[in-house]
Amino acid sequence: MSELEQEAPRRWRRFSEEFKRDAVRLVVEEGYTFKAAAAAVGVGDQSLRAWHAKFAPARPPCGENASVEELRDEVARLRKQLKRAELEREILKKATAYFAKESL
Repeated sequence: MSELEQEAPRRWRRFSEEFKRDAVRLVVEEGYTFKAAAAAVGVGDQSLRAWHAKFAPARPPCGENASVEELRDEVARLRKQLKRAELEREILKKATAYFAKESL
C-alpha cells in the first residue's frame, strides 16, 4: 500500500461561531495577514477568508462623505497593518539570509 492509502481519512472539523469571529478579529483588528492568522488558529487561509466575508463588519469606503474621525481611524488602522507587514518582511529577510548562509 502507498502512503496515501494508509493515511486516516480527513475529518471535517466544526468550529463555533465565536471561534470564527475571534479568528476574523485577528485580521480586522490586529492587522494579521490571512495566512498568519490562519496559521495562528490552526485553520486554512481559505476558510478564514470565507469567515471574513461572512463575519467581518462592512467598512464604508473612505471618501468625500467620510468624517475626519473616520479618516483618522482608517489611517491608524492602515499604519498598524503596515508596521506589522514591515516587521514580517524583516523577519523573512533575516531568515532568508540565515538559511542562505547555512546552505553554503
